[in-house]
Amino acid sequence: MSQRERTYLSLRDEVMNGRLSPRQRLGEVALAERFGSSRTPVREALARLLSDGLIERRDNGFFVVVPNPRELRDLYELRVTLELRGIARAIDDPGVRHDPEILSGELAHWHRLREAPPEPDPRFVVLDEQFHAALSRSSGNPALTETLVAVNQRIRRVRMYDFLTADRITSTITEHIEIAELVLAGELREGLRALHEHVGESMTVVLERAQRAWSAMSMHAEAF
Repeated sequence: MSQRERTYLSLRDEVMNGRLSPRQRLGEVALAERFGSSRTPVREALARLLSDGLIERRDNGFFVVVPNPRELRDLYELRVTLELRGIARAIDDPGVRHDPEILSGELAHWHRLREAPPEPDPRFVVLDEQFHAALSRSSGNPALTETLVAVNQRIRRVRMYDFLTADRITSTITEHIEIAELVLAGELREGLRALHEHVGESMTVVLERAQRAWSAMSMHAEAF
């Protein structure tokens, strides 16, 4: 592993585990000393974390993002509504058909992941988002998909907490395959049920882990 990757992973771990106060400015020099690297890997790590949505840039530098719990719940509720609507509209209107080409391609991808599951990694959230966007896109309503993608991007920084353990990676893969197979087979009501359970479980896990992170951040904040 390169110094750049080590620095990024180390800094991301400290951010996600609440070991950095949200009041603490993330300065390149201090972080370089902390991780035993030059400033260049730190600068690149900060840029990646900014892209991940885990830190934000203010007038005087970079700081850890502290999500608003109420806003997160509201956005997650909207996400669930958008996700379910993609299948519900096909149940309501027999003329709506899911695109089998999109779903078959996505299903093949998740079958490969089941054969060789990746290690727990917060960045797995991007693969998860791609599945849900493809499922929505296959239902034939571009506006629905566009809105879902926008919502997922806003909650990504917290949903990353969903993929820190191997069991969450494997259960996500299994559930994605089940949902895609049911929809492809035209078993839409069962597919809707499976999707509802899937996004509901994810919400529970994310909020629980994010709450622990908020608590850790608050403890650090009180020390400054």
